[in-house]
Amino acid sequence: MIHRRHLLAAASAALAAPALAQPAWPARPVRLILPDTPGTGNDTTARLVAPLLEGALGQPFVIENRGGAGGRIGVEAAFRAPPDGYSFLLGNAGSNGINAAIYRDLPYDLTNAFDPVSLLVIGPNALIVNSRVLPVADVAGLIAAIRARPGALNYASAGVGSSAHMNMELFKNQAGLDIVHVPYRGAPALVQAVIAGEAPVAFANLVNVMPQVRSGEVKLLAVTSMTRLGDLPDTPTVHESGLPGFETVAWNGILAPKGTPAAARERLLAELVKLRDNAQLRDRVRLLGGSLVVSTPAEFQQRIERDIAQWKRLAAAANITAQ
Repeated sequence: MIHRRHLLAAASAALAAPALAQPAWPARPVRLILPDTPGTGNDTTARLVAPLLEGALGQPFVIENRGGAGGRIGVEAAFRAPPDGYSFLLGNAGSNGINAAIYRDLPYDLTNAFDPVSLLVIGPNALIVNSRVLPVADVAGLIAAIRARPGALNYASAGVGSSAHMNMELFKNQAGLDIVHVPYRGAPALVQAVIAGEAPVAFANLVNVMPQVRSGEVKLLAVTSMTRLGDLPDTPTVHESGLPGFETVAWNGILAPKGTPAAARERLLAELVKLRDNAQLRDRVRLLGGSLVVSTPAEFQQRIERDIAQWKRLAAAANITAQ
């Protein structure tokens, strides 16, 4: 005779069995959403890192480029993704910092819409010119050239609200300049516009322009870090070139939709930490003008909050909004 307590025990075991049998994360391919077009610095980073994560975790990391609207399209796709550990966002200083300052209708609050996992790459932005159109030797010469032709020169950006746009607006604000904004769709188009002379000056993430700097297609006038880069010791900073205190930081990092299981986030972070010891990856990132910097989630959150505060101040001062 089967006792009631035996039935209850069997039922409890049956209910517990599926939970115990859950496979370890990841059990299927993981989607890595990029709010960028192919060919950008973030895209290059993703394509360097994804195969390493795939090798470590045993599942493909599928890169999904969702560029446009200064990163808003990709971020919204990640925001609406199921928080099941199989969708992550490779956000950046524009998509997850600047957008909070310029969009008034975002369906999320960028300070808390995602669970930060880790910063990945950090580096300065770069001030570049087409030296055939603007034959200037330094930042002071560029400022003088723009002041000599107020409203007559164009600058390129990767779109309204992109880091390229906001960097130049900060530069304009501090130097008191009149130069016309011409937005392009993404960083590759920005670089081509500078090379063609359509918009002969721009700020860009250094990782997006290092190949063109090395080939001589564009001239690098300055970087936006407070100190010079070890790999570019002869390139001054904007800060030391007549605009003291000027500093902006380009970064990317991995974030998860809010509510993603902690086990998935922690496992992914553990593998990212191991990447710091990958000398080949560090060198590849360094040659692109960045530094591989795996962080804690709390450090990443602080970076996001600092950026949002900086860009909100500029957006208010310069009356910058995006629709």
